Order: sequence, then structure tokens, then C-alpha cells
Amino acid sequence: MEVILITLFGLCIGSFLNVAILRLPKGESISLPASHCPHCFHPLKWYHNIPLVSWLALRGKCAFCKSSISMQYPLVELSSAVIYGLCYVHLENLTQTLLVGSIFSLLLALSIIDLRYKAVPDSLSLPALLIAFCTAIPLQSFQNGLLLMGAFTLLRFLVSALTKKEAMGEADSIIAGIIGALLGIKLGLVAIYLAAVIALVAFVIVRKRGYELPFIPFLSLGLLITWFFDLPILHVMEFIYE
Repeated sequence: MEVILITLFGLCIGSFLNVAILRLPKGESISLPASHCPHCFHPLKWYHNIPLVSWLALRGKCAFCKSSISMQYPLVELSSAVIYGLCYVHLENLTQTLLVGSIFSLLLALSIIDLRYKAVPDSLSLPALLIAFCTAIPLQSFQNGLLLMGAFTLLRFLVSALTKKEAMGEADSIIAGIIGALLGIKLGLVAIYLAAVIALVAFVIVRKRGYELPFIPFLSLGLLITWFFDLPILHVMEFIYE
């Protein structure tokens, strides 16, 4: 029952994230005006806002103008629900699930915004960092987060100086802080390494299209993989270095 409830909670958070993804990059309020169709601007009824269910019932079309509703809406809601559900299965602790699930959901929204707009709202990244500082042992999470954040900031300045152009962004350092707070230094470095490898593969695939890849989606993915498979990764590291 708890898994079902936390998954439904994740669906609702996903619905909120869709609003944030759509409005924050435009500098719009996430509360006003009320939910409306982005095509005809007709205000939606309450039953048009039921996460996932409404999109399926409407067959992906606006109830008023019949314009197509982006697949982003159900995918974000479903992804958020899966994140919370898997976090609960992994942690078996409701409080920790709410904290960690919220971090990953915020990172999901940040990744989509970064991919679409090349922008990362502080109103999403900073809350995720503060929540990360509250996980596990707060003081230890705070110290590890600051260490990786500081190291990433230093790396950013060094790479920028060597290449004589802006390398990475301030938000990347914030995500590194989240990684350090959640994983600690050892696993945090593994997450960053995985992110770099995945980003390199993606860069090889899309480089001919003239598309500049943001790094935050890959940092978030590296964190997600490392967090869920922390014990197998630690066992592999012990086998390699012992």
C-alpha cells in the first residue's frame, strides 16, 4: 500500500514539474494563471488535470481545441512516479524516499529544461541541493557536498582558463554538490566519471548535428545509476583496488 501511495504522490509531483518546466524558463509564475491549454489558452477543468489519467482519457488532445498535447506531460508524470516508487523499494523508508525522490524529480525537471533551453533555474537547483544536505547524516552530507562543489568549481575555472572560453556552468557545480551530499566522495567521483563517459558517447552521436550538449542531464543520470547500484559498484571497486 505504501508503494502505491508514494507512486501516486510521484505522479502528482510530475504534474507540478510539467508546469515548472513550461513556465520557469519563460519567467512565468508557476501558480498563476491557472492551468490552461498552451494553444487555445482555454482554462482547464479540474478533471483535465488528473496526472496521466487525463492525458490518456483525452487521447493526448486538448478537450477544447483538439490540439495535440505533448508527450512530455505523461512521460514526466510517469517518470516521477517510477522514481518515487523505486526509491521506496530501494530505501524502505518513507521519509528518506520523500527526500531522495524529490531530489531526483527536481533533477529530471532541470535536465529537461537544460536540454530544451540551455538554462537551469536556481528555483529548482538550490532546493534540490538543500534537500540533499538533509539526507543521511546531515553534517557529513553537507561536508561532502561542499567538497565536490568546490572541486567542480575549481575545475571549471581551470578548464575555462585553458580553453579561453566558458566551460560548464555554475549549475554544474550545484549538481556536483548534490552528488557529493547523496553519495559521498568515493561514489560521487564514480557518478561524475559515468556522466562523462555517457556524455562522450552522446557527443560522438550528435556532434555532426551542431547541437551543444548540456552536461546536467548526464550528471543527473550518473548520479541516478550510481545511487541505485551503489553496493555492486563498491564491490567492483574493492575487487579492483584490493
